[in-house]
Amino acid sequence: MIARLWHGRVPLARSDDYLALMRKVALPDYRATPGNRGAWVLHRRADDAAHFEMLTFWDSLEAIAAFAGPDAAVAKYYDFDRDFLLEFEPTARHFALFDN
Repeated sequence: MIARLWHGRVPLARSDDYLALMRKVALPDYRATPGNRGAWVLHRRADDAAHFEMLTFWDSLEAIAAFAGPDAAVAKYYDFDRDFLLEFEPTARHFALFDN
């Protein structure tokens, strides 16, 4: 299994609206993709910005590519992101999960 982390930063004053869109649009999109094992929004406030991390779990890099595009490392953005995000990070981070 693979964990994928994506980070975004929005102005603090707009964080509640962004979180609502993540819940309404992004989470269902992630969860509807075959090979997705779960999706969560992590949120924290720091200074004048809110940080969002999308923590998702996937069966394979191929499943991630079906969601994000042919290069699984490239970050996926939604149409509403341009109205909120302070910058666009080019990639997401991936981690292999191991058990005992």
